[in-house]
Amino acid sequence: MKFQRSKHEEPTLGIAPLIDIVFLLLIFFMVTSHFDVASGVRIKLPRISRVIYNETGDTVTVVIDQTGRAYLEGKMLDLKILGERLKDLVAEKNTVRLILQADKDVKHGVVVEAMDVAKTAGVKSIVISAQWKPQKPL
Repeated sequence: MKFQRSKHEEPTLGIAPLIDIVFLLLIFFMVTSHFDVASGVRIKLPRISRVIYNETGDTVTVVIDQTGRAYLEGKMLDLKILGERLKDLVAEKNTVRLILQADKDVKHGVVVEAMDVAKTAGVKSIVISAQWKPQKPL
């Protein structure tokens, strides 16, 4: 009786399952990572020693750079146009909290003018952003 020998095949690792795993990991990291929506404007915030405000909700961030230019959603706007855009956002979302991020070297008058424009547009709450520097325990 003559037995037929089976051909010896070497095990191979398919590339399709590896690609699937890489894509699943990519999707996992994209979903779980936190992206901070920054305007791309480099500013230095003033430092504070304790956190005063820590609320979430419908917020809009206005950034004022060192030269006094205002940015909303990363786009540079004149204060008059900023007021119109804020008015539209207030009408759309009904209640809007404004986070004002102003460079620590910007003139006070520019910040006050931006706050006035926001209040005129109907913004109910304005929070001035600062960089928190935790104190070391004694």
